[in-house]
Amino acid sequence: MIPEYEQIAALPHNPARFAEGGIRMSPECDPSRGQRLAADDYSVTIITAVFNGIKTVEKSIASVLENRHENIEYLVIDGGSTDGTVDILRKYSYCIDYWVSEPDDGIYDAWNKAIRLASGNWIAFVGADDVIRSGAIHQYLEYIKQNKKRRLDFVSSKINLVANGLSRRVVGRPWEWHIFKKYMGVAHVGALHHRSLFMKFGLYDISYKICGDYELLLRARKALRADFLDVVTVDMEVGGASSSQKSTFDEVMRAKITTAGRSMVVCKIERLLALSRWYLRKLVRGY
Repeated sequence: MIPEYEQIAALPHNPARFAEGGIRMSPECDPSRGQRLAADDYSVTIITAVFNGIKTVEKSIASVLENRHENIEYLVIDGGSTDGTVDILRKYSYCIDYWVSEPDDGIYDAWNKAIRLASGNWIAFVGADDVIRSGAIHQYLEYIKQNKKRRLDFVSSKINLVANGLSRRVVGRPWEWHIFKKYMGVAHVGALHHRSLFMKFGLYDISYKICGDYELLLRARKALRADFLDVVTVDMEVGGASSSQKSTFDEVMRAKITTAGRSMVVCKIERLLALSRWYLRKLVRGY
């Protein structure tokens, strides 16, 4: 079942919650900040989900904070880390709007929590091992302002794939339904999703563990009002779940059949072709 969007002021009580903090929890918190963000058409909520990310999360947090200004809020949802990640979140409590550490059902469950808590009208997801480039959010917002008459739902860009500290290749292309219904060619990390997208189509389906972002965008089909910012906005570490697990292809096929209504036979052929390309890339490039 796809969870419905419902904005909330705070997460429900959870006896398994390990810790929480951030500006919202401070006695000095400005109670009107959320209302001001909600009233601003160009406000942004950046969301990071993390679990045992001590090696990379601080660098990711620092990159978000470089982009942060008055109309940007930052939420971090931790899945109950035990490696010291929570200590890093405590360190940055003064500049993260809200963070929480508690068990969850995976990245899409974490994102759903944050979406419900978000005050911004645009929402971006940045991984705990990804780095959003300085000025990226400003570039997105300027592009959206220039195209405001189009009332966009989704704006993506290019991302730079990084492995072992070295840039490998740049990916990300404009959204086109006839291509997107076959495979996820757009770069999801750092992309801006308008709140109305979740209001119309619901939150992420947590039965997906890897490709829930693709499945959600498939719900709109060709009616998705999408656009493309032709710049690199994020350095993404290669080796995340979606780039390293063969089960990715099974989830993609399920989404195309059940959500996009495509032929099972066609989708099975596309799966075999995509899996072959993946094996070849692993052989040639090593990632």
